[in-house]
Amino acid sequence: MSKQVLILPGDGIGPEIVAEARKVLEHVNSHFKLDLTLCDGLLGGAAIDAEGVPLPAATLALAKESAAILLGAVGGPQWDNIERDLRPEKGLLQIRSALELFGNLRPAMLYPQLADASSLKPELVAGLDILIVRELTGGIYFGEPRGIRTLENGEREGFNTYKYSESEIERIARLAFEAASKRSGRLCSVDKANVLEATVLWREVVERVSADYPDVELSHMYVDNAAMQLVKAPKQFDVIVTGNMFGDILSDAAAMLTGSIGMLPSASLDRDGRGMYEPCHGSAPDIAGQGIANPLATILSVAMMLRYSLAAPEAAQAIEDAVSTVLDAGLRTPDLYTEGSQRVGTREMGEAVLAALPQ
Repeated sequence: MSKQVLILPGDGIGPEIVAEARKVLEHVNSHFKLDLTLCDGLLGGAAIDAEGVPLPAATLALAKESAAILLGAVGGPQWDNIERDLRPEKGLLQIRSALELFGNLRPAMLYPQLADASSLKPELVAGLDILIVRELTGGIYFGEPRGIRTLENGEREGFNTYKYSESEIERIARLAFEAASKRSGRLCSVDKANVLEATVLWREVVERVSADYPDVELSHMYVDNAAMQLVKAPKQFDVIVTGNMFGDILSDAAAMLTGSIGMLPSASLDRDGRGMYEPCHGSAPDIAGQGIANPLATILSVAMMLRYSLAAPEAAQAIEDAVSTVLDAGLRTPDLYTEGSQRVGTREMGEAVLAALPQ
């Protein structure tokens, strides 16, 4: 198996947060003798500026040769007015599709040290540990036909197609059932089967797959109710599985329960466990270059990478323990800062995690 890791800093705060995560990865690579090889590539706006396309062929070739990919973030206002097919986000969709990274794992776990930073009352979120499994390469973001057309009366109309095949639903359902079987054995499938035929099929296939996982308790919930329940009683959930668009929205809502989206890593996996790992937040161009971005989600993405794609659970646990140690010490980037804590910048937070790792 390849032990190559491709690093894609991307745009906005991406290079800043990835720089700190890379130091952590290099340290555990050496300390735990993982024999990983790191290489670099361009994706998103950085690739557009350098090569004119959001996903250069050289980057895709490196990605296909790698066991795992660490991504910062893509996008920014300077590329908003270029042709849609050449925008940074298109490169991200293209690499996910080309590598068949269909399964997005987005944990929403509240560190006890950050209970006061959550937007909800501590008693509602204390002990929160949710895993959202989002289908990533299908649904309305990829469905055809799509576009903007002019009707006979001269009015313009935008249209997109929401569709899922049985095989697409089955593979994400199995990923979610497997995850639930390793946790508390509860899986909630989120759809809109009361009005969308695509999700009527979704529910039917998930029900069928559930027969292979008798130890997992399956429930169903409409997406509007799921959004309400996430802010009303979030601890009722353990694993949530849903489609691309619903997962995009619900995972960001769940992020704020944890105090900051700057704390949340994610993994996008193929059938064989190869994956791309990235923080759940975006490129945050408004704070890029200021040295105040939170690198912890990216550092925790490295831990997920080690656990899911690189078979190095001991190194993953060391990183997670180091993050907890730093939070215990009261260090907080601005997105996490509360009165009485110690405000630090991107580099200081990264260096603190590095110092807390086994030496």
